[in-house]
Amino acid sequence: PYAELNATAFNSNLLGNKVTSLSFPHTETSFGKSDYAYLVEWEEFYAPAALNELLNNNVVVKVTTNPFTVDMNGATKKFNYGTLMIPVQLQQMENSALQQLLRNLAEKYAVRVHALRSGSSMQGSDLGSSKFIPLTKQQVAMIAGPGVNATDAGEVWHLFDQRMNIQLSLLEPVIFNRVEISKYTTIIMVGGTYNEINKDKLKAWVQNGGNLVLLEDAITWAAQNEIANIKIKRTRGDSTAMLNYVDREQREGAQQMSGAIFRAEADLTNPLAYGYNQPFISLFKSNKVFIEKSKNPYATPFYYKDKPLQSGWLSRENYEGVKNSAAVVVNTVGSGRVIAIADDPNFRAFWLGGSKLMLNAVFFGKIIDAATGRTEE
Repeated sequence: PYAELNATAFNSNLLGNKVTSLSFPHTETSFGKSDYAYLVEWEEFYAPAALNELLNNNVVVKVTTNPFTVDMNGATKKFNYGTLMIPVQLQQMENSALQQLLRNLAEKYAVRVHALRSGSSMQGSDLGSSKFIPLTKQQVAMIAGPGVNATDAGEVWHLFDQRMNIQLSLLEPVIFNRVEISKYTTIIMVGGTYNEINKDKLKAWVQNGGNLVLLEDAITWAAQNEIANIKIKRTRGDSTAMLNYVDREQREGAQQMSGAIFRAEADLTNPLAYGYNQPFISLFKSNKVFIEKSKNPYATPFYYKDKPLQSGWLSRENYEGVKNSAAVVVNTVGSGRVIAIADDPNFRAFWLGGSKLMLNAVFFGKIIDAATGRTEE
């Protein structure tokens, strides 16, 4: 949440104490042993890192696609979309070892873990219902190297490798074209040019169940090469206007998108929005990729309304492109998914508000119902 303070409204008493040091949040790790299931809340920033370690330890994990309320030691507690459920009876790991692993992860990543006494819910779905979907271990790769925006690739690498301890394979185009890619569950493509990529190989991988995450200019490339059915909005000025030669450089410079912040509305029931508590997200945009909203009413989980600008400057023509466009579109291709994120959710590795969206695209992309991403020509 934010508000503007002009010179009249501002005074120094509104400032808090100066931050001189940071400490990692303390999380309760003394939860008891459960013979039924443990729950891990998804709202915390490092919850994806905890999930990744659970899956790497062959722990069976399910995610809830429906909120529910349970009795926790005599008090009612509601768990939101995206809550992780670890059913004890389905594990190969002994219960005491599982409890200790969860305690270690709670302390390491500051995630909230709860031990349940039963699978009955006071409201919403019971824990044995089909609303809890099994998750699979992720093998993630990113196209990098020649033609790829090194800054954008570095931001994604930093999020996965340095922050979340998630292994990320980097594939240069020549390597991608040569190696077997069926072992990868998700492939990420950031802004750049991909003329050397074997597009038929990539599309076949998606059709066979791959999860392709596209950022910024990679969306335009994928649309042009028919990897996915995504429509790009075109912005045009008055092509018949007579202009002064000397003004050309300045006018063209004004059409560049150097960077501005926009508010995207969010469908909190969509797996890509799990972990968010407010129905909007601020995204940083420094490109001219404007996506049309999908004809499928369920396939645009993040979108811009008619007044999305929060901070920054852009030309009138570019603003018309952003207005009422899609920030994120999901497209079903065969048995796979293509998730197109028009903007930069990882800007300079400090734009933390987009991290959940990026990681949801990896861990939850394949659980998005196929019908919600299909479009008819």
